[in-house]
Amino acid sequence: MSAAGGTEAGDGLTGRTATELAGLVRAGEVSAAEVTEAHLARIEALDGEVRSFLCVASDTARSAAAEVDAARARGDVLGRLAGVPVAVKDMFCTSDLPTTAGSRILEGWRPPYDSTVVARLRAAGAIIIGKTNLDEFAMGSSNENSGFFPTANPWDTTRVPGGSSGGSAAAVAARFAPLALGTDTGGSIRQPAALCGVVGLRPTYGRVSRYGIVAYASSLDQAGPFATTVADTALLLEAMWGHDPLDSTSIPSEPESALARLEEGVAGLRVGVVAELAEVDGIQPEVRAAVESARNLFEKAGAEVDTVSVPSVQYGLSAYYIIAPAEASSNLARYDGVRYGLRAPADARGGYDVATMNALTREAGFGAEVKRRIMLGTYALSAGYYDAYYGQAQRVRTLIIRDFARAYERFDVLLAPTSPTTAFELGAKTSDPLAMYLSDVCTIPTNLTGATAISVPAGLDAAGLPIGVQVLAPALGEAVLLRAAQALESAFAFSARPNLRRAA
Repeated sequence: MSAAGGTEAGDGLTGRTATELAGLVRAGEVSAAEVTEAHLARIEALDGEVRSFLCVASDTARSAAAEVDAARARGDVLGRLAGVPVAVKDMFCTSDLPTTAGSRILEGWRPPYDSTVVARLRAAGAIIIGKTNLDEFAMGSSNENSGFFPTANPWDTTRVPGGSSGGSAAAVAARFAPLALGTDTGGSIRQPAALCGVVGLRPTYGRVSRYGIVAYASSLDQAGPFATTVADTALLLEAMWGHDPLDSTSIPSEPESALARLEEGVAGLRVGVVAELAEVDGIQPEVRAAVESARNLFEKAGAEVDTVSVPSVQYGLSAYYIIAPAEASSNLARYDGVRYGLRAPADARGGYDVATMNALTREAGFGAEVKRRIMLGTYALSAGYYDAYYGQAQRVRTLIIRDFARAYERFDVLLAPTSPTTAFELGAKTSDPLAMYLSDVCTIPTNLTGATAISVPAGLDAAGLPIGVQVLAPALGEAVLLRAAQALESAFAFSARPNLRRAA
């Protein structure tokens, strides 16, 4: 078990922000190789306790760092992330590393190409330091649905890091990398960010290319950044977003700068506290208090704060768990034992025709939660139930979009908890899927609307576990979202770090 607070031996380069590291590398005060070696050493010393990585890219990371150092020696202009280690959720295709989506059905699969996001980070000089663990195919809220092993929360290794991007959140919290990539379908960046005490942002749907990201629910999936500060989050966001002709859902307009207005403050900004989320069933008192503190901090900084009702958010969880499994049942049909990934051998059942091979492969390759969601989604899309379930869920989604649109007529940003509770114990909710699903009740509405939201650390509870508060903004509202988040970060001044047993 890890205790909260304090610092550890060996912080050095691994205790620096991405902005600081990139500046040091550009100035020649430290080499990309030194930065990379420091983080690899920390991973080797401490990740046995956390298990945030499925694959540590030691050789390729060293090669990439050597290329950055050679470019600097030649006098080349370095990218904005030159020499900065980035941990990548194992949903992003990487041509030089396996991509498994946390599933046995893709174990060992090596894509022939990079996802657009990974390609952009490489072009910016980032060092891909490894692929992080996740709930299988991003289906989960605790990282316990990984097809390989669960990741632990660095703040207390008897507790979950959240999910599905728990490996990425844990890697940033443990200072294995200053930046990480995640995907957010129903809260899978923001919820683990809250549970691990880091910053996590879900961009507007279409702002970041989905090309080369293993699909879960195509109308909800969106990639986004993890970091220890809002400024680093904006830095990574600017390196990864923008139009991509390879993604038909990519927004063609160029995004407004994520960094330019960070320090403008919130004087005159209209902030609405979402009543239905601030008092959601089962909310931990300390989480409720953190939201109230955020409200007060906004007011002291000059924002105009009031409460707002978004009535339809109470139906968000129900709509999501029809829409997302329905899309998953379609997307995961491609894992059939024929084209790539696992092909299960014949067993004692007799014949081994295509249908049998397909069934055996999916039975062996998919975990229990993935099977559950495929069955839920297939049922919802079936001829006799399509309109009653999937069609009705889409109508509810429209209601939620309209309710939020009305809220944004009055307010520039909204405020809510990120997760109803802090990190729960490993195994506490694995036997109760509904209790697990409720972990995402505050984050799912943003995914259904296609808008943007961010989780910012707001302090620690009595057990020394991080609390996150969430700022929400309308679609394409990342600039005002980050400005509000920066103001909260400055006011909360959260600086605690998890202590891991073995010093790097």
